[in-house]
Amino acid sequence: MANWLGHLKTVHHHRALVRKHCFRVGLYWQGLTHDRSKYAPVEWIPGVKYYQGNRSPNEAERAAKGYSSAWLHHKGRNRHHLEYWIDYSPVGGHGLAGMEMPVKYVVEMFCDRMAASKTYRGAAYRDSDPLDYYLHSRDHYLIHPHTKALLEALLARLRDEGEDAVFAYIKKEILKKYPLFHGAGCIGSPPFSFHRDL
Repeated sequence: MANWLGHLKTVHHHRALVRKHCFRVGLYWQGLTHDRSKYAPVEWIPGVKYYQGNRSPNEAERAAKGYSSAWLHHKGRNRHHLEYWIDYSPVGGHGLAGMEMPVKYVVEMFCDRMAASKTYRGAAYRDSDPLDYYLHSRDHYLIHPHTKALLEALLARLRDEGEDAVFAYIKKEILKKYPLFHGAGCIGSPPFSFHRDL
C-alpha cells in the first residue's frame, strides 16, 4: 500500500510541475494531458511494484527484468520523449535514427526533464540538474541534430540564467518564431544557432 500511495504522489507531483511549466509557455493542452499513459495498468502496476521514491521505477524494473515494460509502453505513446521519434532513416543505410521533433514536443520534453529533476532531487534541486542528467546519458541517444541543439540550448539557458529567463525565451523567441511549428512542424534548418556552451 505504501508503494501505491508513494507512486501516486510522485506521478501527481511530477504531472503538476510539468503542467505548471507548460502553462508558463502557453502549451496548455500538453500541460493538461502530459503523461496520462502512466495510469494505464501496463505502466501503473510496474510503477507501484518498482517504486523507490528517489528515481524512476522504470530503472528498477529494467535492472530486475532486463527491460522495462512500463517504459516500452510509455515512450510509444508520449511524443515528448525523443525515443518516440526513432525510426528508420529515409537516407543513407536506412538504419535507426532520431527524427526531427516538432518544437512544441521539444519544449514539453524540456519541461518534463526539469520537472523530473525537481521531483527526484527535491530540496537539493539546482537549475543545472536537468542538464547534468542529460549530459550523463546523451552519448547513447538517437536524436536529430536540430532537436538536440534546441534541447541543449534550453537546458544550458536554464543552468546559466534560471527558470524565469528560459521560460521567457521559450515563449517570446522559440514558440513565437515558429508559430506553425509550435502546432505541428519542425524547425527544419534553424535560421539562428541554438548553441550554448555545455
